[in-house]
Amino acid sequence: MRNSGFLWIVLAIMVVLDVYVFQGIKWVSASASNRWRTVIFWSYWTLSIGAVLSLLLMPYMDFLPFRKNNVYAIIIGLFIAKLIIAIFLSVDDIRRIIIWLTEKVRPATARAVGEPISRSTFISWLGIAVGGGIFGSLLYGFNNKYNYQVKKVSLKYPNLPAPFKGLKLVHISDVHSGSFTDKKAVSKGIEKILSEKPDLILFTGDLVNDKATEMEHYQDLFSQLQAPMGVYSTLGNHDYGDYVQWPSPDAKKANLERLKQVHADMGWRLLMNEHVVFEKDGHSIALLGIENWGAKGRFPKYGKMKEAYEGAGHHPFKILMSHDPSHWDAEVRKEYKDIDLMLAGHTHGMQFGVELPGFRWSPVQYMYEQWAGLYEQENQKLYVNRGFGFIGYPGRVGILPEITVIELT
Repeated sequence: MRNSGFLWIVLAIMVVLDVYVFQGIKWVSASASNRWRTVIFWSYWTLSIGAVLSLLLMPYMDFLPFRKNNVYAIIIGLFIAKLIIAIFLSVDDIRRIIIWLTEKVRPATARAVGEPISRSTFISWLGIAVGGGIFGSLLYGFNNKYNYQVKKVSLKYPNLPAPFKGLKLVHISDVHSGSFTDKKAVSKGIEKILSEKPDLILFTGDLVNDKATEMEHYQDLFSQLQAPMGVYSTLGNHDYGDYVQWPSPDAKKANLERLKQVHADMGWRLLMNEHVVFEKDGHSIALLGIENWGAKGRFPKYGKMKEAYEGAGHHPFKILMSHDPSHWDAEVRKEYKDIDLMLAGHTHGMQFGVELPGFRWSPVQYMYEQWAGLYEQENQKLYVNRGFGFIGYPGRVGILPEITVIELT
């Protein structure tokens, strides 16, 4: 009943927003011919009514899970676009109210009595352009969800043992296999990874959205990932099944155990608060991997850094795999200053933003200080992968799926 009440509140807000934005649409189209005004009005209300009906029917679309995600994304995109337009229109309405109040207190001889205060065409057009631009970019972003980008990074470390200089590793994160709908497109991403011929492949969590069964159709693809030094992985917050209702605690536990077995079946070594040592020509480096540990929001702290670090301190160079980048500032930099490189994911760059030479922006930066790419503090480095997959919004705008190739020098 509570969910039903919330749904009707959302629908009421959508209808009010539709009516309000329509006033702006009518204003900017006033000079158009009757034919074009009819086309504009019919198009607007067809989209608006379609969005309301789709939201009402959403609970009955479970038989089309992927199409359901697309429809939901379009509804959210329309809502955001109209909300932005409404903000511009409300600014104009406030302007008009202020002018009206000012006119009311002026002497009658100094004003035109009864003369209406017209809406600003410029502000209305600007709001529609910004809102429409965002909605259009979200639609275009549907085409980018498998547009894998290879980003190459060279990192210099004076303490890296000589036999490991030139070590090439591939870092991927956030597969979210439950969101995939195109196996052939995913296969091209796997081919890009293998074409780099890395010495080591590292995966930093969120293999699935919720359930281990989501990997059934893609396990054969990810099993192809192999490297001379191996493939190592950790768990992310979505891997624990915390965001789905389970029939019992035992069912949830069984799901996690099944997911661990998926890692093993693919030939991936899942690091659960532990470390491994690589040795070469009498020298060694350590790779640590912990379970999810988040310092932001309500993300869980399953990771046990103390257990992973125990016995690794004497190795001259250390890499840490930890899904959530907030772990770096909250614990790693404070208590483990000899961790040379931490690899993380989690943010996806929110799958929406702008990346230009010398400038980048995403809404996720207001929650995560480190949200994409390389960060350095003193002798420590953090690299945040933008994610291989996607979740929620079935697309990417500006922040594309990433395969990171890191060379240690």
